[in-house]
Amino acid sequence: MTYDVAEIISSDAFKKAQDILRRQHDLFVEEIVELTEIPAPPFKEERRARHYEQKFRELGLDGVHRDEEGNVLGVRRGRGNGQMIVVAAHLDTVFPEGTDCTVRREGSKLFAPGVGDDTRGLAVLLAFIRALDGAGITTEQDLLFVGDVGEEGKGDLRGIRYLFTKGKYRDQIAGFFTVDGLSLEEITTVAVGSYRYRVSFRGPGGHSLSAFGTVNPAYALGTLLDGMSRFEVPETPRTTYCASTFGGGTSINAIPEEVWVEIDLRSEGQKELDDLDTAMRSLVDRAVKVENARADISDGAISAEITQIGNRPAGATAHDSRIAQAAFASLPHFGFEPSTGASSTDANIPMSLGIPAIRLGSGGTGGRAHSLDEWIDVETEESLRGLYAGLATILGTAGMAE
Repeated sequence: MTYDVAEIISSDAFKKAQDILRRQHDLFVEEIVELTEIPAPPFKEERRARHYEQKFRELGLDGVHRDEEGNVLGVRRGRGNGQMIVVAAHLDTVFPEGTDCTVRREGSKLFAPGVGDDTRGLAVLLAFIRALDGAGITTEQDLLFVGDVGEEGKGDLRGIRYLFTKGKYRDQIAGFFTVDGLSLEEITTVAVGSYRYRVSFRGPGGHSLSAFGTVNPAYALGTLLDGMSRFEVPETPRTTYCASTFGGGTSINAIPEEVWVEIDLRSEGQKELDDLDTAMRSLVDRAVKVENARADISDGAISAEITQIGNRPAGATAHDSRIAQAAFASLPHFGFEPSTGASSTDANIPMSLGIPAIRLGSGGTGGRAHSLDEWIDVETEESLRGLYAGLATILGTAGMAE
């Protein structure tokens, strides 16, 4: 099934939706501020989720609820002609509990941690629902709107993972949008997969002088790090690795009993990610053997433990899929030059399952994401241009009934 995007955009109903988005732009900005000032630190999104759930109820979505993982869901019924299309934005931010999220305004710019990533996306969903309702638009497929938890960092995509593996609608989803980031010109069609680990080396420890010569887990860690620095990885699909954070030991004059490193492995290709994973695990085994062969193990040998702390699968959405084609067709109508790219977002989960998915920006401009100085510009015309393009892409995917 295909839908004519040009026909949708030229329709009276879509023009009415555009007019509603324009007339309600101040409300859109107010809701960005309102939601930003409700903190949503990692794993503590509940307060914002409750507020967002109430927004969904006030807008009259069907079956509004929070699932067991904490996602907020609501359905806007269409003709039910086909499976659902999900439109999602994530509730969580990267900022820890206690961060001041008060929004500062300077002209059309809003400054606050999380104001763009992804609070603007949450407000976009609300604006879309109002525009669709006000214009009396019925979609061919039902739209499932989702405010999801756990997108950032060690949240490990837990909200969308639950939606697709255990959620009520898991078998009814045919396409997926995550409204995340700002620019619409780069559409994410490739999911960068990542495996994240804490690797711990343990040994008997001892006094740095009297137990000198005893195996030392720090040297095993050094062997691992040296070996990782020599990994050869392909440029295409892009594949990377990083030893990121470190800890261990108790005193400068003690052989440590435990040291650890956290490691991030990434690739745009699942096979390449798995190959890198295998190489890392083999190197850990080698590091243990080298240190146990090098020094005294009479008080105990070196051991290693690999604990996975993150798993984001790789995947891709075909450029000839309806969801991608809708974006390619919609964006130029509003002055955007669409390109495609790779990133790690909520879209990783459906892509890995073979469900067409893209990341689409929320519009406008901004900067300093993931910093305390994060900002967005809500200048009306640029902001509306993004809203129009996003809504057209969704309708080009879910269809607009005549």
